[in-house]
Amino acid sequence: MPGWDDEKGEFVLPDLPYPYDALEPHIDEQTMRIHHQRHHQGYVNGLNRALKELAKIRSGEGDAGLIKHWSREVSFHGGGHINHTLFWLCMAPEGRGGGGEPSGTLMEHIRRDFGSFDAFKTHFKAASGAVEASGWGWLVYDPISQRLMVMQMEKQQDMLLTGCVPLMGVDVWEHAYYLKYQNRRGDYVEAFMKVVNWPYIARVYERARAGQRA
Repeated sequence: MPGWDDEKGEFVLPDLPYPYDALEPHIDEQTMRIHHQRHHQGYVNGLNRALKELAKIRSGEGDAGLIKHWSREVSFHGGGHINHTLFWLCMAPEGRGGGGEPSGTLMEHIRRDFGSFDAFKTHFKAASGAVEASGWGWLVYDPISQRLMVMQMEKQQDMLLTGCVPLMGVDVWEHAYYLKYQNRRGDYVEAFMKVVNWPYIARVYERARAGQRA
């Protein structure tokens, strides 16, 4: 799992690979700052607390009746930490890796599995925009069928648990877009597509096809 500090013995918030205002005008600085410093930090804090509580229970100091509760907290906050870490990497400033279209094998396989790049974008935007309540939209690689797929995720599930490798994810919890886009989730997903870091996603895809998870 990303963001582990060996000295502290706990997970830490990873730095963003760009300044908070780097994705303007598509994703605003204030949203990025709050999203990273408060929401993502909250998942890191929640994960660390849950792991410590489970360690207490294993040592005989805690209430074994709370194992179910703290295990759920690890799943929720751990999923949130992983998902957000991937989310930041899926984006880059427009013109500096972000936006445009993929190339090479990734583009070939998008066309193979979705019919065209435009058809993929339509599918991805519709699926992401239609996630019920809070969750994520993902482009994933299924190693069994060796195909690309679009999947919805509720809340903060870990896409790796499905057996699929997450390649590109958009956070459609309201905290990701409400300051700028209010209830216009579709406009936000459209804006996200303008900062997608296709070179990074292509590298992840090649590792996934080679059987590597990171």
